[in-house]
Amino acid sequence: MKKMTILFPGSYMNYHVIDDDMSEEFQAAEKTELFNTILFNYDNWLAGDKLKLTDHGNVSNPVIYRGWMLKPEEYQRLYEELEANGIHLLTKPEAYSNMHLFQNVYPLIKDDAAKMIYFPNQKVDLETVKVHLNRFMVKDSVKSVKGTEFPAYFDQATSQAEFDEAMKTFYKYRGNLLTGGICVKEYLDLKRYDGVTNEFRVFYANGKIISVSKNSKQPESVNKLPMELAEKYLGLNSPYYTIDYAELADGSWKIIEAGDGSVSGLSAGQDAVEYYQAIYHAFVELTD
Repeated sequence: MKKMTILFPGSYMNYHVIDDDMSEEFQAAEKTELFNTILFNYDNWLAGDKLKLTDHGNVSNPVIYRGWMLKPEEYQRLYEELEANGIHLLTKPEAYSNMHLFQNVYPLIKDDAAKMIYFPNQKVDLETVKVHLNRFMVKDSVKSVKGTEFPAYFDQATSQAEFDEAMKTFYKYRGNLLTGGICVKEYLDLKRYDGVTNEFRVFYANGKIISVSKNSKQPESVNKLPMELAEKYLGLNSPYYTIDYAELADGSWKIIEAGDGSVSGLSAGQDAVEYYQAIYHAFVELTD
């Protein structure tokens, strides 16, 4: 049987051992017997060291990366250094940026997404925002700082001075992980079941939906994601990506996030073995 190859991050202390937080996925991929696996010195490489790889004599190109988020320029460097070792990542740098940076994918999904205004220089003009949005939340091109003391949302009563002061907290939490500019997004009222929202993560691979999973630990009795909405976003500018959907308080559905598949995590409780089997069947015809 033709096998595929997956690149995982090795642990900080010993890159020949899988990173603890990726061990469940690594074991699931191994359990399928459909993949060869390679590890690399993620932490030290990210800090500027030379790329080091475990045995990669049985590589089947293209190779799938499953690991931690990288800034686009970091992904570009990884892609190029792997190419020099004869390893060709499935997702090219341009495709990675297409889905990893929200401002890039937004024009393709805006019909069903929360409204968004992008400020590339990180300086947000609140008067511009208030013309278009009554309540709004903040993230950089990739992540928010949800779960901190940073406000969940701002509104028409927020002054520019108050906003600028709050943004100091945002920049503190994002730190060196800050990516791109600032995305100011419409704040949506999400429907809640037993106190939790109803969110689903959809993985797309090679023009197919390979998994749809509950992404907020919601109960089984919730309304299900309308598949006609998920199918509307097949075939975006990447071979491997995710879109997160949420039910609103009025029962309608909106896209709340999108991302590159390589660095998007599985949902809590998602069957990792089934996921890797689906990955294999989506991409196996692309291998050498």
